[in-house]
Amino acid sequence: QVQLAESGGGSVQAGGSLRLSCAASGYAVSTRCMAWFRQAPGKEREGVATIDGYRTTRYADSVRGQFTISRDNAKNTLYLQMNSLEPEDTAMYYCAAGSIAPCQISPGSLDVHKYRYWGQGTQVTVSS
Repeated sequence: QVQLAESGGGSVQAGGSLRLSCAASGYAVSTRCMAWFRQAPGKEREGVATIDGYRTTRYADSVRGQFTISRDNAKNTLYLQMNSLEPEDTAMYYCAAGSIAPCQISPGSLDVHKYRYWGQGTQVTVSS
């Protein structure tokens, strides 16, 4: 059974940093496409960053240069380093994993429908 468990969320002031983690069990992260999504109240879930089995990454325009996605195969864990946080980054952040292996990033890799497995989310709140 695949399980994804996010951690690392919290409350920070604008300009601060957080690192989110997503520990996977029953699933090997090394060759799959994995991603971070976020959803703010009243808004649709949006793709933030994705990484494929070849460690190629893709970011939403809104976070490029601010967030960094990475993966530790030995720990079977996905990360999202978030710097220079702003109030508009406040959202529930979700880890997502695809079912295809090996997986390579494609134009639709930040589409929510590309991912089969989801974590429960971790809240990030940024105050001004």
